[in-house]
Amino acid sequence: MKALLAALLVAAPAAPPPDPAAELARKVQGFYEATRDLEARFEQTYTYAGFGRRQVSSGTLRVKKPGMMRWDYEKPAAKTVAVKGSRLVQYEPEENQAYVDEKFDASAMSAAVTFLLGKGDLAREFRLATGEGGTLVLRPREPDPRVESIALTVGPSGEVTATRVVDGAGNANEVKLTAVRRNPGLPESAFDVKLPKDVRRVDAAGR
Repeated sequence: MKALLAALLVAAPAAPPPDPAAELARKVQGFYEATRDLEARFEQTYTYAGFGRRQVSSGTLRVKKPGMMRWDYEKPAAKTVAVKGSRLVQYEPEENQAYVDEKFDASAMSAAVTFLLGKGDLAREFRLATGEGGTLVLRPREPDPRVESIALTVGPSGEVTATRVVDGAGNANEVKLTAVRRNPGLPESAFDVKLPKDVRRVDAAGR
């Protein structure tokens, strides 16, 4: 009997090693699910595949649950892009123009952004892999022209310090986050965009 048990123990397959990409995705998911709000400086580099041209921008990013996000660009020109619930505002003060969508479908936003709000399931929506330098590489399980791949640089606690999104046309959008403040207690009013009375307003078509 002892010999039989010993044989069975020897023959039992070893547990498979943990998948490093899946572990990294869980760490990222857990970090942002436990984040109520966030503020950071950002530097964005957009590379146009067809022209080999790059555009570098910088400013401040703010995020708050549920469903609030605001990008205040400072360079190369002032611009604000803010989502608060079903309202999207893109305001360009130098042009004195604002695009406003009062019925914005936030669910249409790419998961490349919505993970900051703790939404979605990275493992369910993407095929996971690890890339150069230990990045977490995501590729959509369903075809999406907005996203060919996403590379996330992840800090020790699961915080994302940089993202690189490549779309179906080969354009690359890289964002680096610094001076990150987690759960600073941002008020909801921080996501309201006050427009001048004389602003040239462009409303979403058919809205």
